[in-house]
Amino acid sequence: MCGICGEITFDGSQASAARIETMADAMAPRGPDGSGVAVFGRVGLGHRRLKIIDLSDAARQPFVDPATGLSIAFNGCIYNYPELRAELEAKGHRFASTGDTEVILKAWAEWGEETPARLFGMFAFALHDRDSGTVWLVRDRFGIKPLYLAQTAGRLRFASTLPALVRSGGVDTSIDRVALHHYLSWHAVVPAPRTILQGVRKLPAATIRRIAADGTQTDRVYWRPDHSRSAEDLARPEAEWQQMLLDVMRRAVRRRMVADVPVGVLLSGGVDSSLITGLLAEEGQSDLATYSIGFEAAHGESGDEFRWSDLIAKHYGTNHHRIFIPSEEMRANLPATIAAMSEPMVSYDNVGFYLLSREVSKTIRVVQSGQGADEVFGGYHWYPPMAGSNDPVSDYAAAFFDRSHARMAEHVAADWLCDRDESLEFVRAQFASPGAQDPVDKALRIDTNVMLVDDPVKRVDNMTMAWGLEARVPFLDHEVVELANRMPAEIKLAHGGKGILKEASRHVIPHEVIDRPKGYFPVPALKYIEGPYLDMVRDALTSQAARERGLFRKDYLDRLFAAPADHITKLRGSELWQVGLLELWLQEQGV
Repeated sequence: MCGICGEITFDGSQASAARIETMADAMAPRGPDGSGVAVFGRVGLGHRRLKIIDLSDAARQPFVDPATGLSIAFNGCIYNYPELRAELEAKGHRFASTGDTEVILKAWAEWGEETPARLFGMFAFALHDRDSGTVWLVRDRFGIKPLYLAQTAGRLRFASTLPALVRSGGVDTSIDRVALHHYLSWHAVVPAPRTILQGVRKLPAATIRRIAADGTQTDRVYWRPDHSRSAEDLARPEAEWQQMLLDVMRRAVRRRMVADVPVGVLLSGGVDSSLITGLLAEEGQSDLATYSIGFEAAHGESGDEFRWSDLIAKHYGTNHHRIFIPSEEMRANLPATIAAMSEPMVSYDNVGFYLLSREVSKTIRVVQSGQGADEVFGGYHWYPPMAGSNDPVSDYAAAFFDRSHARMAEHVAADWLCDRDESLEFVRAQFASPGAQDPVDKALRIDTNVMLVDDPVKRVDNMTMAWGLEARVPFLDHEVVELANRMPAEIKLAHGGKGILKEASRHVIPHEVIDRPKGYFPVPALKYIEGPYLDMVRDALTSQAARERGLFRKDYLDRLFAAPADHITKLRGSELWQVGLLELWLQEQGV
């Protein structure tokens, strides 16, 4: 788990080691254990290292293999690397290290572009071939590991974070109007390849981008979700689905224990993290470290779920850490939380994950986390209305989108409006693509492969890596997702959502956490913006930088300032926090 960066030139010049070092330095928190830069003429690679597997210097990066002529900068973890290594050794490959980085490199020498489909894990990497001058950029199936790109005159730069690219200079930082539309419609989700900045793009998930020496670029998608079901699947009894789910979840959790350092769990007390804890206990993990966080209550809303996390911690005898954050400490850390965002993200639990990661990183370097279960197994409230929908695109937008296209014109300044409803058209195109016929499957597919990538998964990556903490997400093991995709929608929607997961979990964890009301990561002070939080947001939105940018209508901002609690979105978000967070992030990046 690390940060990668690099530069490729197409104008005959050398890649700049200084620019690569600047990008690597900007990502120092992602890899506090070391750094490296390697320049091969027109191609340069950079790396920041967090030592998780093979703690020796033999695994330092960029990793250069003179025998194959291949070099790599890699971010992530390959959970099946021991099996791949044994297979490659049987084919005659010899290794200089004991880690997973060299396994990718040797695998590429053996299988080329077929390699990513063989990898179980989370990864983003850049691989350079000395002989042909070709560079490949690759991202994992669900985009768990990020990879941002900036194409400038005569060169392409890439990095694990957007701010690293901005820091390198020469990047077009004007606002992308379509991305702004997505941000304000889709709860801050900006699907790849766009970002909020015109000059920065991101490699889509499950993509191999081949960049030839002459600058020609071609993309290949090596994995696609498939929600088709066989006759056997349709006839399968639920009890059999439950057993199959537990089997694949056990493998997913077991895989994510591979490390040369201890592995803990972020334990919210919900079904998802509780199941991970229970499965680890089944594996014989003793003295398992678990971590929960809570905040002060506000407007009668509780700021913690310690009751449930305590129950699981006691049941399994974990080494539990209960972390409580006073409101003033949360406010003091909001600027640093925003600075840690590669893109503006409005979910309140960003600051929660940031502060939780700060505390967890004091005692451990790797954790498992429950992100992805709601999207994969149908846990959100907008899935049941999709069942039998005659207009799934409109029904999805009605349940999820924070603003309609018509209301956008009342909020956004005329210069920044799009001519059409870009967000609705994006959903329409996604729903129309083959591989998912049922409306519920269409919603699950877009949420698992688009929304999840650019909201929950990105949030966890950014906030944990801000403290050099690696988070692993077993619910996004591709075998788990492939199995879930085959399940009939009705067994996922049962029992208020995630029905099949809840029923399977009864064989492992106490029923109290399964039958509890659905929880979330509560940070109520950021839902009802008042006092110093209101002052902070108002100052940002009325600053000279914001006035010159002119993204939002003044009459709209005045309404928000006057009564923030009156403007709450369908997903329980604050409209004022959405627009304020965007401006705070832009100012933090110096845009």
